[in-house]
Amino acid sequence: MADTIVVTGASAGIGRGVAERFLAEGWNVAMIARRSALLEEVAGGAHNALPLSCDVADAQAVDRAFAETAAQFGRIDVLFNNAGIFRPASLIDEMPLEDWNDTLAVNLTGMFLCARAAFRHMRTQSPQGGRIINNGSISAHAPRPGSVGYTTTKHAITGLTKSLALDGRPFGIACGQIDIGNARTELAAKIEQGVTQADGSVRPEPMMAVEDVVEAVLTMARMPASANVLSLTVMATNMPFVGRG
Repeated sequence: MADTIVVTGASAGIGRGVAERFLAEGWNVAMIARRSALLEEVAGGAHNALPLSCDVADAQAVDRAFAETAAQFGRIDVLFNNAGIFRPASLIDEMPLEDWNDTLAVNLTGMFLCARAAFRHMRTQSPQGGRIINNGSISAHAPRPGSVGYTTTKHAITGLTKSLALDGRPFGIACGQIDIGNARTELAAKIEQGVTQADGSVRPEPMMAVEDVVEAVLTMARMPASANVLSLTVMATNMPFVGRG
């Protein structure tokens, strides 16, 4: 029987790339996002695809989506916890409270709700166990200027990852985090045109292909149950991350 992965934020960007690759590799793929038309496009009518229109910040909708996945495919082996948003850059005193709340709802509460649903199924299914891969960010280590909401949530995801990695041990549930820097997606397109640096200048940054990230997620997902990639950073080789700025 084919393994099953749930991919959130599967309608575009990294999530779409992961969903398409896992479908091609023969996995059962449940795809979660709000834009149902785009999910249907990604699924392409494949027998191993399950498009699920769902807002990850809606607890009941999340629980229904995971229950439908388990009913359709029999079990849940992997969650790629990927859905996220980035509101316009601003200083903290100029950031609308609505932007802060929206960012927390999707990037933190949404990832918590999906992890909770996956953990529940993985703990109770037979055979027991599974793997959760949380999409962090380079921002889980170092912020960009004006990114207080996004950066705060991504630091929090590191805590979520470590807690799940610990609490999942008795049930065969592994949890790891992939921190991605400068993948060429709709969300990150402006980085290649020019983005504010720590010194106040605006400069374009090197980018990498989404396929490079997808390959890293596939590697993490394929790890045997006895091994876990707790933390993995994949980034454009020459992006300004490890140097002072």
